Amino acid sequence: MRRLLAASLLVLASPAVAQPTDAPAALVESDEAAVLAVVTELWDAMRAGDSTRVRAVLHPDARGYSASIRDGQVVLQQEDSMDSFVTAIGTPHDVIYDERVFNEEVRVDGPLATYYADYEFWLGDRLSHCGVDAFQLVRTDEAGWQIFVLSDTRRSCE
Repeated sequence: MRRLLAASLLVLASPAVAQPTDAPAALVESDEAAVLAVVTELWDAMRAGDSTRVRAVLHPDARGYSASIRDGQVVLQQEDSMDSFVTAIGTPHDVIYDERVFNEEVRVDGPLATYYADYEFWLGDRLSHCGVDAFQLVRTDEAGWQIFVLSDTRRSCE
């Protein structure tokens, strides 16, 4: 009986069995799907050149950053304003702005989520640049999931 109890305690204490969060798995999975839906809407709105749809997925206090290397030095560039970002990607263009993402990863903890993915940015049929997208999202009662930090790396991918 003691061996059975000891074995049971070992199994229950195992990290493979323990849940990393107190939220039910179905809730976490639905939050992850909702976060992916918000980011997908950003890309779809950008391809459509629709600033109203772009703005809808952004939190009113959203900020944008890009990290790159120029002349061997790391450069962190902040968007002057999200208005200029929304105008730049949310306006119809002669060619489609197409952010193609892969290796998407979402992590959720309560009202905070992180989205991380590799990407290629295409201008029509021409590869412009590539890098990594790393976004922070917040879930509010009023608007649901919204992006409040858009950050990326940019490099030549030829």
